[in-house]
Amino acid sequence: MDLLGLYRVIFVSALILLFCLPCSVTAGDIVHDDDLAPKKPGCENDFVLVKVQTWVDGIEDAEFVGVGARFGTAIVSKEKNADQRRLILSDPRDCCSHPKNKLANDVIMVDRGHCKFTTKANNAQAAHASAVLIINNQKELYKMVCEPDETDLDIHIPAVMLPQDAGASLEKMLTSNSSVSVQLYSPRRPLVDIAEVFLWLMAVGTILCASYWSAWSAREAAIEQDKLFKDALDEIPHTRHLGSGGIMDINTTSAVLFVVVASCFLVMLYRLMSYWFVELLVVLFCIGGVEGLQTCLVALLSRWFKRAGESSIKVPFFGAISYLTLVVSPFCVAFAVLWAVYRNVSFAWIGQDILGIALIITVLQIVHVPNLKVGTVLLGCAFLYDIFWVFISKKLFHESVMIVVARGDKSGEDGIPMLLKIPRMFDPWGGYSIIGFGDVLLPGLLIAFSLRYDWLANKTLRAGYFLWAMIAYGSGLLVTYVALNLMDGHGQPALLYIVPFTLGTFLTLGRKRGDLRVLWTRGEPERPCPHIQLEHQYSEGLNNEK
Repeated sequence: MDLLGLYRVIFVSALILLFCLPCSVTAGDIVHDDDLAPKKPGCENDFVLVKVQTWVDGIEDAEFVGVGARFGTAIVSKEKNADQRRLILSDPRDCCSHPKNKLANDVIMVDRGHCKFTTKANNAQAAHASAVLIINNQKELYKMVCEPDETDLDIHIPAVMLPQDAGASLEKMLTSNSSVSVQLYSPRRPLVDIAEVFLWLMAVGTILCASYWSAWSAREAAIEQDKLFKDALDEIPHTRHLGSGGIMDINTTSAVLFVVVASCFLVMLYRLMSYWFVELLVVLFCIGGVEGLQTCLVALLSRWFKRAGESSIKVPFFGAISYLTLVVSPFCVAFAVLWAVYRNVSFAWIGQDILGIALIITVLQIVHVPNLKVGTVLLGCAFLYDIFWVFISKKLFHESVMIVVARGDKSGEDGIPMLLKIPRMFDPWGGYSIIGFGDVLLPGLLIAFSLRYDWLANKTLRAGYFLWAMIAYGSGLLVTYVALNLMDGHGQPALLYIVPFTLGTFLTLGRKRGDLRVLWTRGEPERPCPHIQLEHQYSEGLNNEK
């Protein structure tokens, strides 16, 4: 790899280390905590998202999403059990007094106004409405709760809050002299979506591929080093690590600085999050994605086109570049540009995942953890980083900084691009299951180290550390998804579960097998120098001849 390419990849790897984002589901989450809205008799419904399907003159039209209130009747979960009712605009609009409309089990639409939500619901119920749609005065959804001193909570109709733009659309339908009817229901999310299974396979498969590539390169470098020593019997060269060009080892200092730098960058993202800032991140992601995709494709294709991979040509500014790189680079650039232009279409997640996986694999090939000590410090710092910015940051910023940045709130975009994502295929609410690059990359550094050690130590799969590290990572990620579903889709810091599984397994096995000291300090097995072995063999041969 030329010097410019190395600098580019190191820059991208440093960027990825800053995006240790939580494993999260983005569809339909309501940000407010339920603890702020305690339950009491007559006001004890769970907050649920509600679909409001409309028909105009008997023809199915737009669908809107609202949130059910703490009070009132629970909303049915199945569409087939939901009745289709005529929609009426309240008079007065805020329904703070008894409506003048004549209602016959109709759904009444009211403005938020200044009176209590329960007052509106009681007035609508007294007018024989079957449900009440309350239009918020903002674009966001708002949880409708009961006041602490309220007693008039005998409400037997459902109440749903809709955002301001949905209310404007419904009002336009009603004022166009059309007959409008609505259907309210709240479908439940499946316990496990197939997207989570595929995302798990994607994360595990990425680390698997990167680890084997990294170990294979390390073994080739060791073999090359042995050959160089064997070809120099007449002189004993100074021992040095050969064949490691283009490899960057992390040290304990950089592992500790990771927390400080990543935290500063995360706060900057949180404060500066906007449409243009996300556009800048898209450009940076495309640059890293092009480099990663190009590196992976060149390494793969050079197995079949070895001569094109070894032959090079000098290009101004870029230096010597192989013919294979010249052929592959335009394709990679075009792929990244097409993704950036069409990243908002429904299938753009495929391109994002391809660029992201290629980038992660490339970084894991170039950036190495030299020993278990550095790996422990790095993952330990990342563990604290994840917990602080997902959970503790709520106390300081009144919201989870990590999750806000991951979703791209306040930017008008569907999240930042430094994520692997898959659409939730069987979720009636849609959305994506996502995992941050850091949740794959950081544990991947330790797992790739385990396979390099196993191969250099000539350990079998079962007697080595890689198999158990992979099982531990997969188990930790699986527990993350269990926690994600138990927490009703609220974002979870994946490293909270992955780090104890992966690091704990490694440390326990190392101690049990007696390898912990070597793993902790050297990071590679002791190998006798080939030239010393050959000298002993040569001396023994001379003695035998005598």
